[in-house]
Amino acid sequence: MISQLEKKITLRYLKPKKKGGFLNVISIFSFIGISLGVAVLIIVMSVMNGFRSELINKIVGFNAHVTVQPYTSIDNTKLNTQVLKTISKNLIKTNQGEAIVINKNYTKGLILRGYKGGDFSKLDLIKQNNFIGSSTSLIDNYISIGKELSFDLNLKIGDKVTIMSPSSVRTIIGDLPKQQTFMISSIFDSGFAEFDQNVAFVNLSTLENFFDLSPEDRKIEIYLKNPKNIEQQKKIIQTIFKDDFVYSWADMNSSLFSALKVERNVMFIILSLIIIVAAFNIISGLTILVKNKTREIAILKSIGVLNKSITKIFFLVGTFIGTSATVFGILLGVLFSVYIENLRIFLSNVFNISLFPEEIYFLSTMPSEIDPSSIFIISISSILITILVSIFPAIKASKLDLVKALKYE
Repeated sequence: MISQLEKKITLRYLKPKKKGGFLNVISIFSFIGISLGVAVLIIVMSVMNGFRSELINKIVGFNAHVTVQPYTSIDNTKLNTQVLKTISKNLIKTNQGEAIVINKNYTKGLILRGYKGGDFSKLDLIKQNNFIGSSTSLIDNYISIGKELSFDLNLKIGDKVTIMSPSSVRTIIGDLPKQQTFMISSIFDSGFAEFDQNVAFVNLSTLENFFDLSPEDRKIEIYLKNPKNIEQQKKIIQTIFKDDFVYSWADMNSSLFSALKVERNVMFIILSLIIIVAAFNIISGLTILVKNKTREIAILKSIGVLNKSITKIFFLVGTFIGTSATVFGILLGVLFSVYIENLRIFLSNVFNISLFPEEIYFLSTMPSEIDPSSIFIISISSILITILVSIFPAIKASKLDLVKALKYE
């Protein structure tokens, strides 16, 4: 418990005085340092959380949640199991092949994905309306290409483009690569330049004829009702398709998200050092405060104030500075995290520069996702650090020699 005397003395020591100018400066710098450290840490963590979530949304937009690749052929009876129907919203058969797109003097490697017309319109990429043209005209010799590829080839809807297959066709002059002309029915924008440049969609039957593929080569794309517990649901699907290769979108992008996780952890450690450095200023401030209050400490001891009360007084001073700075930093960090996009627009307009350019980060806005658990960890860590650094000078104050302290000028 804290006595009334301890409260009064603590509050008196916290009040700024003209005589203690240097001490006040140290206290202010400690407060600002801890506040900024906590605020910046919350902002950075929120932006990285938001970036990760947006990245996942975009990746899932053009990838199935779980894909089943058969080693031989798909057993269609497994597609009708009750468990699979319960966890999935769409089961789509697809196939793909690698080709070369030719337009005038431009050639480029391309991955062609094949879907039935009705299945194509079920893709999240199409549902998000990130395309122009028709989502239902993926028939016969029609093709849907990405925005970046349309820019590279200078193509628009209704134009024709030639695709070359690795498969060959026998002619009177020998075997030649198979070629086919497709008409552009739609142009999509996934938000990923690399995907938009290298992937196109065609009718499933047309693709299989073009690449000489069999319907038995088709894989199953499974779109889940609740994709959050992806690993758990992938295990359920693996029990159904025991003899096939099952993988999720997370498996396909594991290196990317591992890199993001490492970067997030490194940023957390670096920014935590700001809080630690600022917290150590509290030691300097309390040490100077003890020096300035030496005679007062001696008087308190002479009238019977216990050493533990003196320790508690200086401990409370340091803890109060650290805790109040942490609370202020949390409020500042949350406020900036909520309005980070407005701040980005304001700074871009004022300084006439492009902050967070879409062509580099794949996102048109700066995302932010506040995680209460991260804020809790940051706040508790900050308060614990300030508590720890307050202990040493507080104990030192209680161990002052009474006689020497009374003689101190």
